[in-house]
Order: sequence, then structure tokens, then C-alpha cells
Amino acid sequence: MAQPFRYLFGPVPSRRLGMSLGVDLVPKKVCSLDCVYCEVGPTTKLTNRRMEYIPYSKIVEDLKQYFNNNPDPDYITFSGYGEPTLNSRLGDIIRFIRENKPHIPVAVLTNGTLFYDKKVRDEVRNANLLLPSLDAATAKGFQKLNRPAKDLHIEKVIRGLMNLRKEFSGEIWLEVFIVPGYNDNPAELDALKEAFIRIKPGKIQLNTLDRPGTEAGIRAASNQELKKIRDHWGLDNVEVITAAPERKKIRSYRQDAENTILGTIARRPCTVDDLSRILGLHVNEVNKYLDVLEHEGKIQSKREERGVFYFVTGNSPLLSRSGSGR
Repeated sequence: MAQPFRYLFGPVPSRRLGMSLGVDLVPKKVCSLDCVYCEVGPTTKLTNRRMEYIPYSKIVEDLKQYFNNNPDPDYITFSGYGEPTLNSRLGDIIRFIRENKPHIPVAVLTNGTLFYDKKVRDEVRNANLLLPSLDAATAKGFQKLNRPAKDLHIEKVIRGLMNLRKEFSGEIWLEVFIVPGYNDNPAELDALKEAFIRIKPGKIQLNTLDRPGTEAGIRAASNQELKKIRDHWGLDNVEVITAAPERKKIRSYRQDAENTILGTIARRPCTVDDLSRILGLHVNEVNKYLDVLEHEGKIQSKREERGVFYFVTGNSPLLSRSGSGR
């Protein structure tokens, strides 16, 4: 189960991108936002300063090794521990992939905050698909939900996304993460709709938590709530992201990974970081399997002082065989 690469992870069973090879461009957790719902954990370095956080040469070394020894994924995706556009060599790494594997589409999962910078917009122009986020369109909502770095303002972010749409020739799918009590009130939803009309994304993907986020007391929106928001907007290009169990239909879903995670939790409850360290898997990859296991009722979570712990339930096949969850 050990992860053979330092800066690549997966392929991950992605609901939106199928068999997706992840590329990490920043250490955990360097980001321009500190969102209350983040499943990777709290931001440890809140910044909008761009630099070569992980050297270009090391990422390219991993990519060469992967290309030489593995089948091609459906997508190569920049995501991971933090905000990928903070890496100042992003454009060079995209260019390397496009030159060496031109038939594999490149996607960038981003919080969308840095596109006010023309250089960042230029660096992503060789990608095939951009998936920026926009969870709030008012200053109050942006501060409450996303908790941005000092110099980031929501209008600046929206204008950056508008300019990106004008300049980028590929697909843009805008993700909106709904957290009840934070961004589902009529004023925030109306402001978001106005922003969508200005940005003109190809798709608007409505999403919510699969599992506990950074802050205690937040919950996922129900499927019914998400559909009600979609109907409130009345836009043709809004889609509700399908539930986590759909991942099992993706060919990159590994039953051995699921079983190993279950077996580890059956011995003792673990946090996401515990599982990542024990199994040698990236946090994002662990999260995908936990999503499925929790939806199937095989595991449950409990927030404790050190974080959110996962443990097996009576529905787990491991527990029914052993008679014990520890």
C-alpha cells in the first residue's frame, strides 16, 4: 500500500474526473483560504504569496517515473494538500505534461482566488479543464465561510474569474460548496447567481460535505436542500454532484485499499492523518475511500480533542467476523 511517489497520489476514484492522478504542488497545508469545511484540515500557512514551494525538478522526476511504469489515467489533476496556483512553476509543469502526454487531459482544482493575477491566468492556459470554487459572493459570506488571506477580497476574486473566462479556451466548471447556515440564505444565494451570470462558467457544480470538516458544528446539505438551491437559481447549467457511493463504479476504485483502511480502523480508531501515515496514502486518497465507507454505514466518525476519529460500526463485515471493533 506504500505510496511510491512523493508528489503524486492515486489514481484516485474521482466522482467528477474518473481515474484521476493527483499532483501535489504545495506542502500541507499552504493555502490562500482557511475554509471551515476543508477535509484536508486547517490551513497552517495562510498566504497568497506565490513561490516554488515544491521544486519543479522533483515533480517532473515523479511524473517521468510514473509515465514509464504505469497505465495512463483518465486525467492528471493538480490538487492535493493546498492551493496549486500558489506554486510559481505551475505553468512549466503543465507544459511538461502536455509535451510528454498530450493525449491525457490536465485539470486544475483550485479555490479560484488568484486569477486576478494575469500571470496565473497565463500559466493555466495549457490545461484542458479548470475547476475553480466560489462558495460565497458577499464580503460577509466570504469571510465567514472561506476565511481568506489578508489581501483577498471577494470582488477581486470574482473579477479574476471573469477575466479567466474571457481568456481561457478550455472548459471551466465552477464548484459551489454549500454549508447550511453559512451560504444558503437568500441574500447569499442571490449574490452567487449574479456572480455566475458575470463569470459565465460552462457548468456550476453544487456540492457539500461528505464527512466532518475543519470546524465543529457544521453539517452537510441534504440532496433535497441542494436541489432546492438549484431550483432557486433557475439556471440550466447547474448540476448536483452525485453521492460518494458512485465512486465504486469507477475503475480506479481499489477494493484492496478499502479493505486495508477498514482493517486498520478495526484495530483502533484513526484520524485521516493517522491513516495517511500508517498506509502511506495521500490524505486526499484516504478521504475518497472514507466517503464511501461512511455512506455505506461501515464506519462512523467522532470529533475528539486530537481531531475527527473513524471507527467501524456493526455494519462492517470485519466487525461481524471478528466480534470486536478494536
